[in-house]
Amino acid sequence: MSENKKPYALITGASKGIGKSIAYELAKQGYSLLLVARSEQELQTLSNDLQLKYGISAPFLSIDLSISDASLQVTNWVKMNNYPIGILVNNAGYGVWGDFSKSSLTDQLGMMQLNMNVIVELSHLLLPALSQQKQAYILNISSTAAYQAVPTLAVYSATKAFVLSFTRALRFELAKTSISVTCFSPGPVNTGFASRAGLEALNKMAEKFNMQPDEVAKMAVKAMFSKKSEVIPGFTNIISVYANRILPKAFIEKTAAGIYKV
Repeated sequence: MSENKKPYALITGASKGIGKSIAYELAKQGYSLLLVARSEQELQTLSNDLQLKYGISAPFLSIDLSISDASLQVTNWVKMNNYPIGILVNNAGYGVWGDFSKSSLTDQLGMMQLNMNVIVELSHLLLPALSQQKQAYILNISSTAAYQAVPTLAVYSATKAFVLSFTRALRFELAKTSISVTCFSPGPVNTGFASRAGLEALNKMAEKFNMQPDEVAKMAVKAMFSKKSEVIPGFTNIISVYANRILPKAFIEKTAAGIYKV
């Protein structure tokens, strides 16, 4: 393996979907990676492939980030191995679909922990390490759902609105430091998200709008390195978000309810 002087990029939810594609995109650019996700087997396969193809280091940590002390465990893993981190990609997350009153409270709270708390925890715990780099980056993956209330995805859309708001504020606070913070908000993407959420409508939308993880990852990495504040990929998604800003909220919510109906 060739010597690599670039700092490591830590990616959560790295074993599949957008996170996996971001891993390949950064590896192509010569970055060593710290891969974090639940599936040890998928992480092992990904790590081996990345090291073989790109000659980078790709250690991994198999952990369920939704457990209460997971972020601290990730941070301790980084510290114990003296990994110099220059990029933090907060990508891990999932959705729970269905009427709120009929959905599992445990599932909803677990989603909130992963979609919101982990981003806050890792950002806070790893800021000291990131600040040691001449230039560092935080990339938070949100969603176009952040820009509107979505019936039957009520808590999910609220968590993504949190990610967007948190990222904007953190970016402002760190504006005079070496750390750039970017929020990337894709629409439907062909990943395993819809299957876990139990929502086949998202799969159909993803096919219709034809956004693939690899193209989304390229846009996300480009936005991060360009130090963009907030990026929505895809013309259709941009128009949708703009419409959310100018059309009556009741109309937008009724339309969303029709798309994601139970």
